[in-house]
Amino acid sequence: MRSIEGGSAVRHSTVIGVHLVLRSNRGVLLGLRHNTAFGDGQYHLCAGHLEAGESVLSCAVREAREETGVELHPDDLSLVHTLHHFDPDDGRTRLQVFLEASRWTGEITLREPECCAGWRWFPDDALPTNTVAYTADALTAIKYGIAYAESGWPT
Repeated sequence: MRSIEGGSAVRHSTVIGVHLVLRSNRGVLLGLRHNTAFGDGQYHLCAGHLEAGESVLSCAVREAREETGVELHPDDLSLVHTLHHFDPDDGRTRLQVFLEASRWTGEITLREPECCAGWRWFPDDALPTNTVAYTADALTAIKYGIAYAESGWPT
């Protein structure tokens, strides 16, 4: 979308969310959100928004350290899904990028108790019913090898 303001083009901007898929023999790691502006009482992946001047891979490494205490190397991350999401609550679009880590170092710890009540492993076929909807959809898409999806767009 483009509009003209004072004779110059104004480009559309999109929020970019970076999500980290960590797996073990116990399943996928999800955190229970609380005291946040989004998804309180729901399970979600380790995730955050891309900051100015930051690459997607750097964002994933930063968020993993900040939220779970684990260390990642960018070479150990693979793009597994991209979701272009329209949020009808605020009218903004979000490009949600999902990266899966092939390995990491350190132990999963609760590093941000002010916004996460705890981390738990869940089997892919037994996600909690209170998983953030687009997260559950993305994990299902990843399971079936679907690289791209859209959600929330008005019809």
